[in-house]
Amino acid sequence: MGNLEELISILCCPETKESLVLADDDLIKKINAAIKKEQVKQRDGNVVMEIIDAGLIRKDGKYLYPVRREIPVMLVEESIDLGTVK
Repeated sequence: MGNLEELISILCCPETKESLVLADDDLIKKINAAIKKEQVKQRDGNVVMEIIDAGLIRKDGKYLYPVRREIPVMLVEESIDLGTVK
């Protein structure tokens, strides 16, 4: 994920303009386990159906922007509320 790490330095949250950090592997595993159980929702209320390869966490730690096939999905409505991940 070398390219992703380079992107992080220039990307920011499209909503608040806060900086982003790469989620650790344990959190990604936890989120993907919850996705498989259909327990993860996007901010628009839709259930996340596709596992993620990585994630970019907003500096305040509230939301994660999913990364699929090394492409960050930087849409506010598709971000994941980390407070709801069990």
